[in-house]
Amino acid sequence: MDSTQYQQIQENNVQESVTKLKLRRGWIFQQDNDTKHCPKSTKAFMQRNKYNVLECASFLPLSGSIKQAEPVDESSVKKMILTFEKRSYKNQELRIKFPDNPEKFMESELDLNDIIQEMHVIATMPDLYHLLVELNSVHSLLGLLTVVDLLQELTDIDTLHESEEGAEVLIDALLEGQVVALLVQNMERLDESVKEEADGVYNTLSCHLNAKMPFDANKLYCSEILAILLQNNDDTRELLGEMDGIDVLLQQLSVFKRHNPSTAEEQEMMENLFDALCSCLMLANNRDRFLKGEGLQLMNLMLREKKMSRTSALKVLDHGMIGPEGADNCHKFVDILGLRTIFPLFMKTPKKMKKTGTSEKEHEEHVCSIIASMLRNLKSQQRSRLFTKFTENDCEKVDRLMELYFKYLEAVQQADKRIEGEKHEMVRRGEILDDGMEDEFYLRRLDAGLFVLQLICYIMVEIGNSGIAQLQQRVHQILNVRGGSVKVIRHIMREYAESIGDGKTEEFKEVERKRIMDLLDSF
Repeated sequence: MDSTQYQQIQENNVQESVTKLKLRRGWIFQQDNDTKHCPKSTKAFMQRNKYNVLECASFLPLSGSIKQAEPVDESSVKKMILTFEKRSYKNQELRIKFPDNPEKFMESELDLNDIIQEMHVIATMPDLYHLLVELNSVHSLLGLLTVVDLLQELTDIDTLHESEEGAEVLIDALLEGQVVALLVQNMERLDESVKEEADGVYNTLSCHLNAKMPFDANKLYCSEILAILLQNNDDTRELLGEMDGIDVLLQQLSVFKRHNPSTAEEQEMMENLFDALCSCLMLANNRDRFLKGEGLQLMNLMLREKKMSRTSALKVLDHGMIGPEGADNCHKFVDILGLRTIFPLFMKTPKKMKKTGTSEKEHEEHVCSIIASMLRNLKSQQRSRLFTKFTENDCEKVDRLMELYFKYLEAVQQADKRIEGEKHEMVRRGEILDDGMEDEFYLRRLDAGLFVLQLICYIMVEIGNSGIAQLQQRVHQILNVRGGSVKVIRHIMREYAESIGDGKTEEFKEVERKRIMDLLDSF
């Protein structure tokens, strides 16, 4: 391996590993003194990509002359900022004095770049951001085109949440200094075909997102109005999609990926935005926009982070994957390793859901609906991967499925018993059972868990037709042990087939019913 190959490996793997490991800003890269690590081209590559490289021991001075690293505290940060001011002033002075002779100010340019790189350490201490404002360095920073990456680190959303007071001081100073206008002007000069300038575009856009306005009552009101407008209006949903509204909703929700809302009002706004997104996903075109906007990846991350947004992210995934229009999202969800995320939620219902107002039944309904959608839509390799999940650890997921089946079967049977008693009493009194009363009884059955039971039975029938004898045997084995009946499952599935396809065409309903009945015949 030569230095070129080594640099290529770094370019292809380091940033990806940093992202996956969720390393904080200021991570350090260590390497030895191998010949491919030492050439000028490798050092230039490291500097260009802003690696914080730990100096190899063989290049350090003798132990007796090693200078102890100065601790980074308020005093050292002040010193660093003042040094930056001096070097910035000197560089500007030389540029004005020798505008046509770059050699005259090149050394000051390098000195200024060195101190800017040192200042990246300030991004790890947001509680000291006030020093940047107090020492009037914000104006100097905004006057330089080379500090966009530093600004991006200083305004990183994770860093800002560590010290809200320090973050507020810095953001206010940046906004007062017209940071948005200056960044836009700077971006207009950049050429994205040049890697360094393309990085500048990325950092500039990141600054715009990080420096967004804080939550206020207007955001809450807007989210409420948006959710209402989208509730039952396909034209409004389509219009929002055409206006890149799906991307806007995803951007607004991304802040809740790793951080909970700080107030009840902000939580309400978050829920309104999730509701708006769910409404938009009722349209097939918006599901395509959701897929292209990497909405699946964001929802999958929210499920893994275990924050308050998790329950709503689960609801969004359900809306995005249900029905034949959700086929592409189902395949992509498997490709992004979503099975590793959804099945732990299937195996164990989270206990801490009271804050979000989500019930155990709602959670289990969304999870089962997502799995049922994947069984309905997945083809070839992705479908095989889903069935393989049910065989893992001695078919533990089949055991969990059957546990949920008996749980909801009992709840629905108890509701049916109460309803039958009320019907007999009404007949005895000579009252008429009209359609309105029948609809009310059906809604009560749904509240008891009828739809969840139907989804569970559908999953049972699908895995029973998977061609994997181990799965079918396990389902029938548990049914026999617990006194269950295949006839009951068939009755539930027939009722499900009859009620399927609300809002669908008659042709779709007929095809779907036939598919379900064919599965039942083979179960």
